[in-house]
Amino acid sequence: MDLLIQTLVAGILLGGVYALVSVGLNLLFGVVRVINFAHGEFVMIGMYLAFWLWFGMGIDPYLSLLIVAPAMFLIGVVFQRGILQPIQGTSANMKIFATVGISIILQNLALFLWGGQHRSVSTSYSTAVLDLGGITISVGRLVAFIGALVMVGALFYVMNRTMTGNILRAIAEDSSTAVLVGIPVKKFYFVATGISVMLAGVAGVMLVPFTSASPLFGVHMTLIAFIVVVIGGMGSMVGSLVGGVLLGAIETLAGTYISPALQQAVLFALFIIVVLVRPQGLFGKGAGTEEVGLK
Repeated sequence: MDLLIQTLVAGILLGGVYALVSVGLNLLFGVVRVINFAHGEFVMIGMYLAFWLWFGMGIDPYLSLLIVAPAMFLIGVVFQRGILQPIQGTSANMKIFATVGISIILQNLALFLWGGQHRSVSTSYSTAVLDLGGITISVGRLVAFIGALVMVGALFYVMNRTMTGNILRAIAEDSSTAVLVGIPVKKFYFVATGISVMLAGVAGVMLVPFTSASPLFGVHMTLIAFIVVVIGGMGSMVGSLVGGVLLGAIETLAGTYISPALQQAVLFALFIIVVLVRPQGLFGKGAGTEEVGLK
């Protein structure tokens, strides 16, 4: 029983970071209407930025958020201006091909710049654990989980309690009407993409104290994010939060009780079941009714 509880706790803590990654992906889809297949690569970039700031300057990974977060926001703005904006009016297939291409470019650029070896950060809390009645909890995972919840909560607040959030929700609801009432939709696309990429980078920083960075790590995170979004419901931030925690728990349980080699197989089986039984996801309302931060 202790092993089961400990495994569930570890999975839930990891699932919080998965939720943070997925919320960013959902935000970009909900507002800009682009499914970003390079989203995981921005997580990878965040991990490498945190690693090099620690390795080269001795900056604690979590303290490096003060540098990484604004840097990732700017990268998101450049991504929107250079890649997404020129193809905004094209077909969905064109957008998919473009983001897949960016994913491949970023993978190979990371491989060229930093090599294929895994990079890990060693801090005082990287291997530290808390003992709560026989249940050991990784301090790194606990801090990452709390940090992810804070970021998701901050995004919920922005989306539901600020003018910027109201505008982003209006654009997500009907971008054509938003243009007619004078909202500069293209400018707010920059905001949405910047926030989306920033959340991915922050998730990477949260992961790096207990997970090694590598050029192909983004592929795994993109797959995880898409499964979470489909399970939770495309466009639903609440769904991303619940789906991320659920997926983290299932992944950890599968690795412990089935086999680490079959973790992804279990996740994809769950993905297929959800698609067949409830295609709109647990919190989705069906095609054409996606919501961003409304529930």
